[in-house]
Amino acid sequence: MAELMVIGFDTQQEADRVLTELRRLQQEYLIDLEDAVVAIRQPDGKVQLKQSINLVGAGAASGALSGGFWGTLLGLLFLNPLAGFAIGGLAGAGAGALSGSAIDYGINDDFIRSLAGTLKPDSSALFVLVRKAQPEKALAELSRFKGHVLRTSLSPEQEARLQAALSGTASQSAAASPT
Repeated sequence: MAELMVIGFDTQQEADRVLTELRRLQQEYLIDLEDAVVAIRQPDGKVQLKQSINLVGAGAASGALSGGFWGTLLGLLFLNPLAGFAIGGLAGAGAGALSGSAIDYGINDDFIRSLAGTLKPDSSALFVLVRKAQPEKALAELSRFKGHVLRTSLSPEQEARLQAALSGTASQSAAASPT
């Protein structure tokens, strides 16, 4: 089961830095991210969301491949596979982009916007949905960053360990399972 963690930061850039570190940890197989979103509250109070997964682009790419394949097959029937590939690819890309924009994958956008609206201006938050993690190593790496836990689906003791790591008060030996 995936665990949700929302961590607030005092600067706009810090959430992006932490997400970059989490991606590095994912490449080292120390954490498995299902979804991650950076929310930035601008000085004027507007909230900007940076999704880690671009569903419109992914939908367009997969739709173009699928449409190109089916277009080529239909084009073979009418003795013009190149035209079938082109028309099918374009139609598939359009349909894939449309379906990608309509899908809400991972963390609910309404939840993100409502919680990000409570941030103070000129700050950021990182919304992370984690499938699994190597907690001791991940917490040790994240202890360089200073943030505060806004909301989690972790147990109270796991949440306390995460907050301790983010505030720099936990030793590496005291870091235990966040998932």
